[in-house]
Amino acid sequence: MRYRKLIVTGGAGFIGSEFVRQNASKYKIAVVDKITYAGDIKRLAEVAGKYSFYKTDICDARKIEAVFKKEKPDAVAHFAAESHVDRSIDDASVFMTTNVIGTQVLLDAAKKHKVKRFLHVSTDEVYGDIIKGTFSENSPFSPNSPYAVSKAAADMLVSAYHRTYGLPVVIMRASNNYGPWQFPEKLIPVIIMNALKNKRVPVYAKGLNVREWLYVADCAKAVSAILEKGEDGQAYNVGSGMEKKNIDVVRGILYALGKPDRLIEFVKDRPGHDIRYALSVAKIRQKLRWKAGTAFAEGLKKTVDWYVKNTKWTSRVLAEEKKTGRSK
Repeated sequence: MRYRKLIVTGGAGFIGSEFVRQNASKYKIAVVDKITYAGDIKRLAEVAGKYSFYKTDICDARKIEAVFKKEKPDAVAHFAAESHVDRSIDDASVFMTTNVIGTQVLLDAAKKHKVKRFLHVSTDEVYGDIIKGTFSENSPFSPNSPYAVSKAAADMLVSAYHRTYGLPVVIMRASNNYGPWQFPEKLIPVIIMNALKNKRVPVYAKGLNVREWLYVADCAKAVSAILEKGEDGQAYNVGSGMEKKNIDVVRGILYALGKPDRLIEFVKDRPGHDIRYALSVAKIRQKLRWKAGTAFAEGLKKTVDWYVKNTKWTSRVLAEEKKTGRSK
C-alpha cells in the first residue's frame, strides 16, 4: 500500500523521529507529540517544513479527534509511549494511561475516520524473557514489568479492534533500539555520557543480562516495510540477531572511548529484571523481505561518535528534564 498522508504519534521521540526523517519526503506527515521529557522537536530539524506538528496528548480524545478531522490521514504510525522500564517500576500509572488509554483513543479515532492502516509499534518485552531459543509472533505474552504489561495490553487492544471492528491494523514488536538522539536514560547513552565525564558507569547485578540490539535506522525501515506491505491483523517481530551481554556492551563503549574498565560500578539489580530477549525474524524476512543492515560494531561506533559530538544536546535535555521534576 501507498499512502497520501500519515499521522505519526511520538514523531518527536527517538524511534518516531527517525521514521519521520526517513519518510518526510515520501509522505505528507502530521506529527502528534506531547513533548514529554523524552520528546524533542529538534530531532526533526533536518526535515523542518516537511511536516505539520501538533503538541497534543494522545489521551485527549477531543484534541485527537480535531487532528484527525483536519488532517484526514490514510494511515497512522503509532510510536507514542512511555518506554523506560525503571520509571514504570517507580510509577506505573502514567504508563497505563499513555500506553493503554492513549492507544484506545487513537484506535477510536482511526475507526471513526476509516483509516486504511493503523500500525502499532510495540516491543519484544511483551513476551517476557527466554533462556534459550527465540520468540515467534505466536509466542504467549508473559510481561514482567509494568512497562511491558502496558505494551502487552495495548497490543491486545489493537488486535481486538481488528477482530471486533475490522480495523486494518498491523503490529511491530522490536528488540532493543539504540542509536543517535536516544534520550540519555537507556543503557548505551548513559554509559557514553558517564564515561565522557569520567563518572562511574552503573551496571545492574553482574551485567549478564542479554539483549538483542537493533540500530534505530534499521528499525524505522522495518516500520515502513510493515506499513506498506504487512498483512492486516498480523504482528511482525523486528530484531537483528545480534545478542550481547550488557557487560560486553559496556566494555565495548569504554574501549571505544579509551576509558578504563575500572569506571564500571555493579549496582543492585532491577526488580524483576528479564534475563534475555531474543526474537525470531523469519516472518518479516520471508514475507516482507526485510532484515537488519547494520552490524552492531558499526552501529555502536556511529552512536558513540554522535554522542561525543552532541554533548550540548544531552546536557540540555537532561537539564530540561530536571526542571520538570521527572529526572531519575
